[in-house]
Amino acid sequence: MERFETAKARLEEVQAAITEKQAQRKMMENFMEVLRGLPEQVNYFDEGAWYAMVDFATVYGKDDVRFTFKNGMEVPTKTE
Repeated sequence: MERFETAKARLEEVQAAITEKQAQRKMMENFMEVLRGLPEQVNYFDEGAWYAMVDFATVYGKDDVRFTFKNGMEVPTKTE
């Protein structure tokens, strides 16, 4: 019975990991689809593309703001 419970717990862990990976894959596919839809060079601000690609911004201080994209990449800003 103990082996069964251990195997069952492990199965649940693996299933949760698979579900998480599938969600990450779908998110990355959506991100790539938005990127492919953009022109090679962007000369204007596209609010729809911005919201589709940026997950959140973190403000650490006046001169330290970082944008985290939906693919997990973090980009610091430069203030001038």
